[in-house]
Amino acid sequence: MNSEALEESNVTTSTNSAQARGFERRAVIDLSAIRNNVKQISDVVAPAAVMAVVKADAYGHGAIPVAKAAVEGGASWLGCAHVTEALALREAGIQTPMLAWLHTEDTPFEAAVDASLDLGVSGWELERVAAAARSVQTPARIHLKIDTGLGRNGSTMDDFPDLLNRASAFQEEGLLRVVGLFSHLAVADEPERPETDEQLHVFNKAIELVEAAGFHLEVRHIANTPAILSRPDAHHDMVRLGLGLYGLSPFENESPDNFGLRPAMKLMTRIANVKKVRAGQGVSYGLNYKTEGETYLGLIPLGYADGLPRIATGAPVTVNGRSYPVRGRIAMDQCVIDLGPEISPEDYLGAEAIIFGEGGQSVNTWAHAANTINYEVVTRISPRVPRHYVEGSWGEAGE
Repeated sequence: MNSEALEESNVTTSTNSAQARGFERRAVIDLSAIRNNVKQISDVVAPAAVMAVVKADAYGHGAIPVAKAAVEGGASWLGCAHVTEALALREAGIQTPMLAWLHTEDTPFEAAVDASLDLGVSGWELERVAAAARSVQTPARIHLKIDTGLGRNGSTMDDFPDLLNRASAFQEEGLLRVVGLFSHLAVADEPERPETDEQLHVFNKAIELVEAAGFHLEVRHIANTPAILSRPDAHHDMVRLGLGLYGLSPFENESPDNFGLRPAMKLMTRIANVKKVRAGQGVSYGLNYKTEGETYLGLIPLGYADGLPRIATGAPVTVNGRSYPVRGRIAMDQCVIDLGPEISPEDYLGAEAIIFGEGGQSVNTWAHAANTINYEVVTRISPRVPRHYVEGSWGEAGE
C-alpha cells in the first residue's frame, strides 16, 4: 500500500501515533488481523474457497476497508446480506465475486445484475431476478438456497423440485445461470448437537437433486465459522467466514488463539472525569449502585448510543493495566467505573480506557455481562464511534 492509499484509508502503523493526535472515542481496527484470519482459515479449508462475510458494515468493523483486506488475505468471494451493501462495495471499486441473499420486493435487482452480483434465491425472487436480467439484457447468476432446518430463508425440500423446474426454464431462455447451492446451519456452534448432521444430510440430498436436474454448480456452500472449525465434511467448494474473519471464536469455551485467529477490534476512549465521593453516593439512573466507602469515580464517555449494551452493568473497563467494572446503569452517552480510594486522580483523568480488545478484556466479557453473544457486541458499535484503521498495531503474530 503506497503512502497516498494509506492517507486515504486513515491507516497508521501504531496506536501511539493515533493517540498523539488525540481522540475522544475510537474503534481501532487492525487490518493485518483480518488478513491473518483469512490466511489461517484458507489453510484449514483448502482446497475450498473462502467467502469473507462483510454484511452489517463488516460486523461493525467497516465494510470497505475490511473487504479489501480480506481479499488481500486470500478471500476469493465476499458475502453481504443485502444487495445495497454489495453495491456500495462495487462503487468503492471492489470487483471480487459477491453474493447477496436477503431480498424484499424493493431490492434493486436490476442494479444487482448490472453490477455482476450473484444473488441468492429462495423461491419468490426467481421471477423478479429473471425480469431484471431481461431488462438489463444480462444473464443473472444465482445461488439457490435450500432450507435444511434453520426455518428462515430458503426453499423447503417440498417446494424445491418446482423451484428447480422454474429455474431451468429461465436458464434455457438465457436469463440466468444457476451457479450455486447454499444453506445455513442452526447449531454448528454447539458441535455435540445432532441437528447439524441432519442439516448436512438434507443439503447433500439437495445437491443430488440440482445435479440430476442438469445444473452444473460452481459452488456448494453451507459452512459458517463454527462449521469451518469443527465440521470439515461441511466445507464443500466454499465456506462462509463471518465471525472468524474478525478474530472471534464461535465456541463458548474456545479461545480465538486456539485457531490462530486474532481479534481485529479494540474499543477505547479516555476517562472524561475523575472525582472523589463519599460513602453512599448513588451512581447513574435509578441509583441502583451506591459506593461502599469514600472512593473515586471515573466517567467513561461511551454509552448505549455508542453501542454499549445498556444492561452490561459489571462489564470491565481497563485503565492503567487494571480492569474496573462498570457501576450503575449504562446511560446513553456515558457510564461510570469505581476506581477505589487509593488512586492519584491525575493518573486517571484523560487516561486511556479500553472497553475491549488488546490491552483490555475480551469481547466475550462484555457479551457475558450483557447476556448476549460476541457477534452482537462488535456489530452494534454505532457510527458515532470513529473507526481507525491500523496495520499490525498490536503484533504480527501469524503473519
